[in-house]
Amino acid sequence: MEFRTVGVIGAGQMGNGIAHVFAAAGYEVLLNDISAEALKGAVQRISGNTARQVSKGQMTEAERTSTLARIRTTQDLGEIGGTDLVIEAATERENVKDQIFAGLKDSLEAHTVLTTNTSSLSITRLAAKTDRPERFMGFHFMNPVPLMKLVELIRGIATSDATYQALLGVVGTLGKTSASAEDYPAFIVNRVLIPMINEAAYALYEGVGNVASIDSALKLGANHPLGPLQLGDFIGLDTCLAIMNVLHEGLADTKYRPCPLLVKYVEAGWLGRKTDRGFYDYRGDIPVPTR
Repeated sequence: MEFRTVGVIGAGQMGNGIAHVFAAAGYEVLLNDISAEALKGAVQRISGNTARQVSKGQMTEAERTSTLARIRTTQDLGEIGGTDLVIEAATERENVKDQIFAGLKDSLEAHTVLTTNTSSLSITRLAAKTDRPERFMGFHFMNPVPLMKLVELIRGIATSDATYQALLGVVGTLGKTSASAEDYPAFIVNRVLIPMINEAAYALYEGVGNVASIDSALKLGANHPLGPLQLGDFIGLDTCLAIMNVLHEGLADTKYRPCPLLVKYVEAGWLGRKTDRGFYDYRGDIPVPTR
C-alpha cells in the first residue's frame, strides 16, 4: 500500500493537527468539515502553528510555505473518498462516526484505507459497518498532535496485517512513535489516563482536596506536568465523560463509574478550556479554580 493523499474528516482541534503533521511530512491533504467557518479556522490555526515552528527553528519558511500549499479544504464529504488514506477525526460519538463512514461508502476508491482517530470506541464494531473491515484501523493521535510523539495503532478483529504494516510505516514518516493496542475500550493511554482524571474528580467531589490542592499534589508529588483536573479541562470534560461511559459500559466494572461531579460539570456546559469554564474559570487573565 502506498499513501500519497490523505483525507482528514473533522477540522477541530484533532483534525487540524493531523492535517498539519501529514502536510509537513509531504502528503497531499484534503481537510473536510460540514462547517466552512471550522475549515477557515483550522487553516488559520495551522498557519499560526507553523509560523511558531519557524520562529523556533523547527522548520524553514520554505518548508512552511510548501506545508500550507499541500492542504486543501472541502465541505463535500464525497471528495474525501478519492484519497488513499482517510482519517476520521470527528466528535467522539459512535452514531456520528457511523454516519460519516456510511456517507463515504459510494465515493471510496477500492484501494482506500479507512481509519478513525477515536480515543475509546470499538474498532471492530465501527469497521463491521463499512464495506472494508480488513482495510480499517484505529489511528489514535495524541493532543496536541504536532507536539505529541505517540500514535496508538488499534487493529479490529478483521484488520489485515498488510493494513497494519502500512500504517506502521506511515507513523514513521511522520516522525512519531507507534504503540500497538488491542481493541478493548479506551485502548492503552485513555484506559489509564481518563480514570485518573475521574478519580481526581471523585477526590474533589468527596472533599479530599480542592482543585488547587489536588492538582498541586499530582504535579509536585508525581512529577506530572499538568494536574489531573487541569488536564481534564484541556482534553474537554465532555470527552472525558464519554470515555468513562465507554469504559463503564464496555467493561461492566464499577471502578469505571463516572464521577457525579464530572457529570454535573458537563450538564452545566462547563467543558473546560473550550467553553472557558471547567474545573477552572478561564475568563480572566489567570485561570481560577471553580471549587
